[in-house]
Amino acid sequence: MTTPFGLRDDVYRRPLATALERIELGEGWTCADVGAGGGEVSVALAEVVGATGRIFAVDVDPGARNAVAARAAAFAQVFAITQAGEELSLPVPVDLAFCRFLLLHVASPIRVLTKMAAAVAPGGCVVAQEPITSAGRIDGEPFSYPEARHPDIGALLPGLCLEAGLEIVDAWAEAPAGAGPGPVASYLESLTGVDPEMDSIVLPPLVTVVARRPSR
Repeated sequence: MTTPFGLRDDVYRRPLATALERIELGEGWTCADVGAGGGEVSVALAEVVGATGRIFAVDVDPGARNAVAARAAAFAQVFAITQAGEELSLPVPVDLAFCRFLLLHVASPIRVLTKMAAAVAPGGCVVAQEPITSAGRIDGEPFSYPEARHPDIGALLPGLCLEAGLEIVDAWAEAPAGAGPGPVASYLESLTGVDPEMDSIVLPPLVTVVARRPSR
């Protein structure tokens, strides 16, 4: 599978593309993007599943959710749902439930993962991607993300997936790095409002867990 066009400006595009390749995402899949946010993942999924596939764009913010649905609808059937991850309830079982940069913000990450596990059909996939924020560096100094409830949730992610009743297929961590102008600096500035100028940057490692709901 080629890297989806929608990932071209996504600074964490490689771990996302690798995860989609690992599960062999294809045409006709039904997927849920839980905590759809800016919509990069919903669009990437929609491009691959095509007109015969379905995307549930789930977000607690109806404004963000509607914008995501509008973008992804050019490629697949899209259904916008206003829900918190802890209350996830979909009208049909899905082949893939996905979340990224969601669990670090929610009150109960294990509840969200358990809901995602229940949302997929037996044998279906759950993919979760979460950071280890404090492992990021700006000019050698550790990151700080005080707005996050669980800033280092990525370090616990594999164990949480097991606790949610999932079987781990693959898991790894990956972090973009750079110095000077470029996508890494732009991403950091969008988060902090501060231009890192020529400082060396290592973004927080993104832990990816590819898991399945047991068939029995």
